[in-house]
Amino acid sequence: MPTVKAINVLIIGSGAREHALCWFIAQSDRVQSVFVAPGNGGTALMGGKVCNVPLKATALDELLQFAIDNGIDLTVVGAEIPLALGIVDLFRGAQKLIVGPTHTAARLESSKVFSKEFMRRHGIPTAGYHIFRDTHAAKNYVGLPEILYPLVIKASGLCAGKGVFIASDKEQALMAIKELFEDRVFGDAGNEVIIEEFLQGQEASIFALTDGICYKLFFPAQDHKRIGDGDAGKNTGGMGAYAPAPIVTSEVMRKVEERIIRPTLKGMLEEGSPYTGFLYVGLMINKGEPVVVEYNARLGDPETQVVLPLLKSDFITALQASVDGTLGNVPFEMYQKSATTVVIASGGYPDHYEIGKTITIAEDIASLDDCFVFHAGTFCEGGQLVTAGGRVFSVTALGDTLAESIERAYSIVEKISFDGAYHRTDIGAKGL
Repeated sequence: MPTVKAINVLIIGSGAREHALCWFIAQSDRVQSVFVAPGNGGTALMGGKVCNVPLKATALDELLQFAIDNGIDLTVVGAEIPLALGIVDLFRGAQKLIVGPTHTAARLESSKVFSKEFMRRHGIPTAGYHIFRDTHAAKNYVGLPEILYPLVIKASGLCAGKGVFIASDKEQALMAIKELFEDRVFGDAGNEVIIEEFLQGQEASIFALTDGICYKLFFPAQDHKRIGDGDAGKNTGGMGAYAPAPIVTSEVMRKVEERIIRPTLKGMLEEGSPYTGFLYVGLMINKGEPVVVEYNARLGDPETQVVLPLLKSDFITALQASVDGTLGNVPFEMYQKSATTVVIASGGYPDHYEIGKTITIAEDIASLDDCFVFHAGTFCEGGQLVTAGGRVFSVTALGDTLAESIERAYSIVEKISFDGAYHRTDIGAKGL
């Protein structure tokens, strides 16, 4: 049999999601080297075939030149901003293979206004909504006597998962509108604001890998957005996740494919922006009926840290097939296990927090099977690992049952320490 050339891979991003992507891509015998731009302390410590590259995820021209100069065979985009800026278009124009949607297709995430209107055009279930482009009109709307609370108020642009407000009354709604339009807390992302009905039910995350026509599904996951136990406090980038999520039954998944995923891919194709790469569908499920909360144009964080460890089939083969249009021909099998990830954050996150805290990790973690410590906000400084962000680690463990995976994940959390470390204590409880 002819030998298959080992490939060089470039991963773009710096969080725990990118560390997880790097970990599972690097396991393949078909991969010669993995470069991560810019990476983090965790990817820096991997060594071997893995190397960090000191380039920002938004430095598109420099990233392309690096890919050309270093014989990169496949680029995988973890972060959303490069996709919104058009990195896929740039790389494709230079004949470089890259996993992800084009600039116009990535509008499913980068513009909530576009995604809501797209869903309306194609009959995809989502919450009722109104679009506002100035503070006066928005304030008048939330003061109408017929308005029912709570309301959901969202910035249309990219906000790293934090541009959503749940307003339980008019006063809270006015405050959210002021923060978005007047205080500009999310900058230009708040130029357009969506006010939509509040959906009852449980949230779930569905991830598909697609070549624009065919798609493969990972196990459904459930994220924990709020900072505090019992889903209390502010929204964050995610404080933990587990998979598979039992709220997504086989019947719910059938409805998701039939009413959401297939119409989304068909609609993007018909509108001249075929969607390729990872598609994230954030759902609200109530009484077995799924409704779209939002799309993301990439894998989620922290959900990536639970869905990737459950993938049994070769990941790199599927990634290449999503680029060359042969995804329908490759296997995509999951381990029949559960996974839980617990995020360890800096004290004060998602508001003000300090960085530069010295991190201590027990040495015996490395010897544990089916356990992973994915770095998010870490940095190697003089040989010492220190904190460098709000979310610092994503600690993942697998188990034969959800309860076992939860117990194992929390046992590892106790082996990691730094000043001010914080984590939720109820990740996965909904699934039990």
